[in-house]
Amino acid sequence: MSQTPRRSPYAETPDASRGRLVPEAPSRTRNAFARDRDRIIHSTAFRRLKEKTQVFVAHEGDHYRTRLTHSLEVSQIARSLAHALGLDQDLAETIALAHDLGHPPFGHAGEDQLQANMAPWGGFDHNVQTFRVVTDLEVRYPGYRGLNLTWETLEGVIKHNGPVTGMLDAPAWKAIADYGQGWDLRLDGFASLEAQCAAIADDIAYNNHDVDDGVQAGLITLADLADVPLIGPVLLATRRDWPDVDERMIRLEAVRRMIGVMVDDVLAETTRLLAQHAIASVEDVRVAPRAMVQFSPAMLADLGVLRRFLYERMYRHYRVNRTRSQARRILSEMFQLFMAEPEVLPTEWAWAAEGSEARRARAVCDYIAGMTDRYAIAEHSRLFKLDIGHDL
Repeated sequence: MSQTPRRSPYAETPDASRGRLVPEAPSRTRNAFARDRDRIIHSTAFRRLKEKTQVFVAHEGDHYRTRLTHSLEVSQIARSLAHALGLDQDLAETIALAHDLGHPPFGHAGEDQLQANMAPWGGFDHNVQTFRVVTDLEVRYPGYRGLNLTWETLEGVIKHNGPVTGMLDAPAWKAIADYGQGWDLRLDGFASLEAQCAAIADDIAYNNHDVDDGVQAGLITLADLADVPLIGPVLLATRRDWPDVDERMIRLEAVRRMIGVMVDDVLAETTRLLAQHAIASVEDVRVAPRAMVQFSPAMLADLGVLRRFLYERMYRHYRVNRTRSQARRILSEMFQLFMAEPEVLPTEWAWAAEGSEARRARAVCDYIAGMTDRYAIAEHSRLFKLDIGHDL
């Protein structure tokens, strides 16, 4: 049985949290970070992830990853990394569970289309949208808008990929700049090691699971992967150890092993960097010259080759391109219609017809961004198919 590492001096501590924007009495049963996690899990935006795309549209098959299953897988890898490094596992899990809440339907195709539609009014960025979801768009508590998460969780949500001050001049990031004036999230520094664990867990999860989904979908084969660094040697070793199992089991075992190889690499490189930079406190983490939770240079090189392979052979496969084209057309047509005729928006969005064009555009964008793949397809059909009076 593995022993629980002692808490590291550079770990975040819920009892030392900087608190919430709106003060609340502490929970009798949960620490502050676990409470944040529960609020995210109970949010409407989190439930909608069950039918939001990773690569394949949600209706294409029940066994492909969705944003929800991906977020759960990321959270467990983040917890494992945090456990091994003596960090706060609840905080790492919380940030991982929240990281995709702002994604629109249809994956990156949806984000690209909303960015194009919103270009005249500040653009669209899924990281900013995630932050807006947890600080404003979720309305489920009587005392405030948003989820009133702790400072450490909010910092991790917006800074898990590093400092963001260089982005604040971009129109899409205005919401972050404005929020930072009211509550300083130290946007010029790195986030906690727990947030960094969540960020790299995202990389580990999607690289491995896109391989898995791509093979299941028939877009790539295990034979295609034989000469790809990282996955190729793992496949070879798996076949050597299990010569009599079928291709499905080879795929599953190889993906499992590859996740382990990448986790071990991160732990070794992170331990090296923490020692090299003499990291001894949470403050040292925030003022460090670079992120501490990293892949080794050799692993980064191998991942670069794998990503290029997936981009060329899977993400731009004609079948995926057709789905992307359909998805962009669905969102574009709905956006244009709602901007021209805001009176056809659902009742709870009727306020979008009031005020400036920019205000309407942001409301329309928020409505569309919150849709699941399935809902977007159905809403588009209701709006554009000629079935007069059907929805009355």
